[in-house]
Amino acid sequence: MCPKTQPRRRGLRIAVWSLVTVLVVAVGLAGVVLWQNSYDMDEQRVTIRRGGHTLNGVLAIPDDGRKHHGLVVYVHGDGPVDATHDDGYQPMWEANARAGYASLSWDKPGVAGAPGDWLDQSMDDRADEAAAAIAWARARPDIDDDRIGLWGASQAGWVLPKIAAKTPVSFVIAVSPAVNWLRQGRHNLLAELRADGASAARAAAEVAKSDTTRHLLRRQATFEEYVKAMGGDADGMTAGRWGFISRNYTADATQDLRALRGVPVLLTLAGHDVNVDTADTERTYHRVLDAGGALTVRRYPDATHSLLKQSIEQSYLAITLTALLSPRSLFADGFLEDQRQFLDNLGPGSHATP
Repeated sequence: MCPKTQPRRRGLRIAVWSLVTVLVVAVGLAGVVLWQNSYDMDEQRVTIRRGGHTLNGVLAIPDDGRKHHGLVVYVHGDGPVDATHDDGYQPMWEANARAGYASLSWDKPGVAGAPGDWLDQSMDDRADEAAAAIAWARARPDIDDDRIGLWGASQAGWVLPKIAAKTPVSFVIAVSPAVNWLRQGRHNLLAELRADGASAARAAAEVAKSDTTRHLLRRQATFEEYVKAMGGDADGMTAGRWGFISRNYTADATQDLRALRGVPVLLTLAGHDVNVDTADTERTYHRVLDAGGALTVRRYPDATHSLLKQSIEQSYLAITLTALLSPRSLFADGFLEDQRQFLDNLGPGSHATP
């Protein structure tokens, strides 16, 4: 045998085994991703046609062999959100399924090919839309009419009580809900300035700009007038967004919350919420709802507005890897389990009338 042949063969064997190792690891990782992103429920695409509304939705049914289930109806926060919130809802839907509840969500108008434009909606429009979806669900033989409730985040804080005033709901899960649009906006502005370490001069300039915007809204200024007042720099504002804000900037949930008196409400608050003044929200919910004795408050000190762990949300890489390898771990410790437990504790037939 040629003496040079043996090292060549050894090198070839090393290369082959290295390739095999890489393939095994890749297959293993793919298996982990598939396993971690598989959920114990049956997701169905549905089209909801009711009361003049056409909604493209997803209905997630527990895979437990039962013929009837309660239902959690999802009401999105701000922005162009699709039915699954880019698959971010699925861990919550699974928690609901473990408590015997289906979950219903839909693409916002204009999102993922859905008809309409969510920027054309008022909070009352959003409530009408959800009430139509609930009416559609009540007509299904697999949904328990006495166990239909709401889940809503952030901007949904203005929508949830409006829905409850239109149609009976059995419970409400309010996640980082806002109470007053203008107070929330000022809180968010100041919190972000503090987080950025803004100078006093910059903070004063931003507050002055915010005050100008409020003045323009109060006098029902057009988008063109807004751009002119901002010195020709729209800074990301669009005509559609300006119209949306103009329709909704007076939103305040305080009086509407009375529709939730006597309804079991789970109020979920984050410790690192720069979007919503959680202290203001909690005070308002206690003041309006405590008399009914049905308010439960859960606080998550390590969570952000979206109820993700702050350590994860701060890094795009951490979010991406966690979403792939352990999506349930994105959320603050106890968040998913507390929602499951809340639903478990409701018992059969929890029901309220508007």
